[in-house]
Amino acid sequence: MPEINIFRDSQRRLAARIIGMPAKSKKQQMAAGAALAAKRGEIKKSKLKGASKQMVKSMSEKQLKDFAKTKRKKLPTKKK
Repeated sequence: MPEINIFRDSQRRLAARIIGMPAKSKKQQMAAGAALAAKRGEIKKSKLKGASKQMVKSMSEKQLKDFAKTKRKKLPTKKK
C-alpha cells in the first residue's frame, strides 16, 4: 500500500506545479516577490537573503510569479 500513497503524493505535487501554488504566508509571498524582481534583473541577486536567495536558484519565473501574486489579506504572517 505505501507505493500507492507515494504515487498519489507525487501526482498532487505535479498538479500543484502545473496549476501554480499560492503562497502559504505573508513572508513567503514577500520572499517570492523579491526573488522574482532579482530574476527579472530589477534588483541585484547579491542583495537577496535567506529564502528569497534559494527561491531564485530553485524556481522558475512563472512559479515565482504565482507565489508573488497571492493576495496577502487572509494569509498568516508566518507559516506554522
